[in-house]
Amino acid sequence: MTFIIEELREQAQTGPGTMEVLTMLYDFDKPTDRRHSNSLKWDIAEGELPMWVADMDFETAPAVRKALEDRTAHGIFGYSTVPGEWYQAYIHWWEERHHFRIQEDWLMFVTGVVPAISSAVRKLTTPAENVLIQTPVYNIFFNSILNNGRKVLESPLVYRDGAYEIDFQDLEEKLRDPQTTLMILCNPHNPVGKIWDRETLARIGSLCKKHHVTVISDEIHCDLTVPGREYIPFASVSEECRDNSVTCIAPTKAFNLAGLQTAAIVVPGEALRHKMYRAINTDEVAEPNAFAVQAAEAAFSEGGPWLDALRQYLLENRMYAKDFIGKNLPKLHLIDAEATYLLWVDCGKITEDAGDLARHLRRETGLYVSEGSQYGACGSRFLRINIACQRSILADGLERLQRGIASYRA
Repeated sequence: MTFIIEELREQAQTGPGTMEVLTMLYDFDKPTDRRHSNSLKWDIAEGELPMWVADMDFETAPAVRKALEDRTAHGIFGYSTVPGEWYQAYIHWWEERHHFRIQEDWLMFVTGVVPAISSAVRKLTTPAENVLIQTPVYNIFFNSILNNGRKVLESPLVYRDGAYEIDFQDLEEKLRDPQTTLMILCNPHNPVGKIWDRETLARIGSLCKKHHVTVISDEIHCDLTVPGREYIPFASVSEECRDNSVTCIAPTKAFNLAGLQTAAIVVPGEALRHKMYRAINTDEVAEPNAFAVQAAEAAFSEGGPWLDALRQYLLENRMYAKDFIGKNLPKLHLIDAEATYLLWVDCGKITEDAGDLARHLRRETGLYVSEGSQYGACGSRFLRINIACQRSILADGLERLQRGIASYRA
């Protein structure tokens, strides 16, 4: 069996039909029962189907599992350090996959992207200052800002003809405010699934530099682009972007490792890097647990073929959902996405209060999805649906969605 797998890997790397070979290696249709495993996603009532939090229902890459099994076999789980191999794994991955050369001294281990963002908010701003976000956006950004006594300043994305773009006039007006000292950028953007192009990122970087606003770029979804599309690291675009930013990266979203608390920040600017070093160490979020380093190393050193197969499977899930919605739910509009494994669904032809619809779906069908208002008021007519699951589960979820909408009265 080992010989067959190695032969398939060689074919995938050198021969035609690469993706077909890869999909033979990894069975994403394999069901895994996650109930009674202390899963945040699945700790719900029997009969309910969770398609809300951004947590995949796939087992992680075999290379990662093997690394963790080897670490467990050692039997001692004391304090851990961050070895050179960890740095090299990140550096090589970003250079090969994303065409951005990270220098080793720019990298710092953190226990998670959210802890890093919260540390940055505390260190780089003072109470009552504005932190700008582009809504609809990842809801925990609000927590990181408000829980630390800062003010959320929204620059809503423009929703036009079923797609999103930036209102640069509004953005600059709000960056110009002297009370605005930090911007949290989501790149690629969760929940709308947009990959920001180089010109857009450069313009954001130039405006932030002009108005003395530091950028925190959350790039945790960067490895979950659709096949054939790659994201652009914010820090790679220009000197202004590079020297005025803190980039948050991790293997956790792409390799389903959120529970291991392993991430990194990239801070090229020397003065800003010193501030962030002090921030994450003061907050005690700069030390790895016994499994965090090994998991990241294995993911970025050996997990490429698995990730490529995963991205293809997620694309097929997205196309399945698009086809189902187009045929059976014509009043819904599915936003075309270039990244993430999330559907952002416009329910405006049914209701302006998608929260009420989400509650109805859960109560009547057991389908548990996220209401768009969590991501800002401009998301109130939307639902966010996680499709990182087996095709059979996706089909079940879409059928529940159809039944729930059929019985819904706004």
